[in-house]
Amino acid sequence: MSELSELYQQVILDHNKTPRNYRRLADATSSAEGYNPLCGDQITVYVTLDDGMIRDVGFQGSGCAISKASASIMTTAVKGKTREETARLFDTFHRLVTAGDAVTDPDSLGRLAAFAGVREFPARVKCATLAWRTLRAALEGRTDPIKTE
Repeated sequence: MSELSELYQQVILDHNKTPRNYRRLADATSSAEGYNPLCGDQITVYVTLDDGMIRDVGFQGSGCAISKASASIMTTAVKGKTREETARLFDTFHRLVTAGDAVTDPDSLGRLAAFAGVREFPARVKCATLAWRTLRAALEGRTDPIKTE
């Protein structure tokens, strides 16, 4: 295993073991639920918006290490970003986990780059993107649960 792969694995394991922003937001302006029937991941994402900017974000739920770590890193990455910035970040992240060569500078993703290897395991892409799809639903005000089918 390369040093970079080992570092990425450690980042994922750390965020799984000690997820950041793992909490319900009492003052959330919106929330959404997501479910991955393939491996049983369940997540609720809470968002507090202020003038179109994500002031705070949290999540709760259960799932595999990739799902939980992705949610944890996502919450740290989107705080302080606008809806548009968050949408662009999700698009870049999605390209990374589905067709890594489409991301010209994976380092621009910071800790999200740890998920680059997920593209080698197509079933795990749904795990890595569940929190993102659920966040998008919360930002859109959707009330129907998100499923990664």
